[in-house]
Amino acid sequence: MKGEASETATLGTLLVELSTGLEGAGLALPRDEARDILAAILDVPRFWPSTNKDALIDATAVDEARKAVAARMRGAPFAYAVGRAAFRYLTLAVDERVLIPRQETEVLVDLVLQAEEGGQGTVVDVGTGSGAIALALATEGDFDLVIGTDVSRGALDVAQSNAAFLRDDLRAPVELLHGSLLAPVASMRARTVVSNPPYVAFGELEELPASVRDWEPPLALVSGEEGLATTRAIVRDAASVIESGGLLALEVDTRRASLVAEMVATNGSYDHVAVHLDLTGRERFVLARRR
Repeated sequence: MKGEASETATLGTLLVELSTGLEGAGLALPRDEARDILAAILDVPRFWPSTNKDALIDATAVDEARKAVAARMRGAPFAYAVGRAAFRYLTLAVDERVLIPRQETEVLVDLVLQAEEGGQGTVVDVGTGSGAIALALATEGDFDLVIGTDVSRGALDVAQSNAAFLRDDLRAPVELLHGSLLAPVASMRARTVVSNPPYVAFGELEELPASVRDWEPPLALVSGEEGLATTRAIVRDAASVIESGGLLALEVDTRRASLVAEMVATNGSYDHVAVHLDLTGRERFVLARRR
C-alpha cells in the first residue's frame, strides 16, 4: 500500500491497487473484498464500484480505503476495517470499543416490536454498545423514550455518535446512560427491558474465531458462571424496573436457552416465558412478561 499522501484516483485504478494488496496478504476473493470496501466507504451499492470504474474518488476516500485494506491485512474484521456496519435499516459507526452488530440480533428487535405492537412506553436496552438495538427501536417503533445503558464509556461514545448521526430519523428520544447493566435506571419504570448481554463462558473464549476473540471487546463477549452471570443479573434486576405486564427480551447462547428460560420462570416475577428461534432455527431468544 502507498505511504504518501493520497490524491484523487479512478475507481478502476483503486480497485486494482486494493485487490493487489489484499491478494498479497492471502485474503480470499481479494477483488470482491476490494469492491466491498469501496462500496462501504462510498456508501453505495456493492455493484457500483465495478460498474463505475472511471469515476473519480477524492483523496479522503482514497486514504480511508487504503487504511481499511491495511487493517484487513492485519486481520481486523471487515466492519472494524471500514468503520461501519449494517443493522436492519441503519448504517452504524463501529470500532473496537463495541461489538459488531449481528444479523441474529435484528430478530430480537423484530420480537420486541411484535410483542409490543410497534412499541409503547419506555424501553431500556441494557449493554447498548454501538446503540444498534436502541436506535433500531427508536427509528422503527413508537416508544415514548428509548434508553441505552453501558458500563463502557467508549461504547457510549460510539452510541452517542450514531444517535447524533441518526437524529433526523429518530421517532423517539434516546438517552444514553453510563453504568453497569440496570443500575442507571434502577429508580425508573420501563415497559420493556431488552438486552443482548455477554454470554460466552471464559473457558469458551479460545473456541471463538480469531476475528472475534482477538478484536471484539471481551467485556461485550464474556461472562462468568459459564456465561450466565450477566444474564442472571439482568433477569433479577429487571424485575424491579419493568412495569406490570411489561416485556423482558433477551438474546442468549443457543446452548443455554433452556437454562435461561428456566432461570426466568423460577425467578417468580415473570410469566408467559417463551423461547424463540433465530434465522437458522436455533433457540436464541427468551421473552417473558412481568407479573
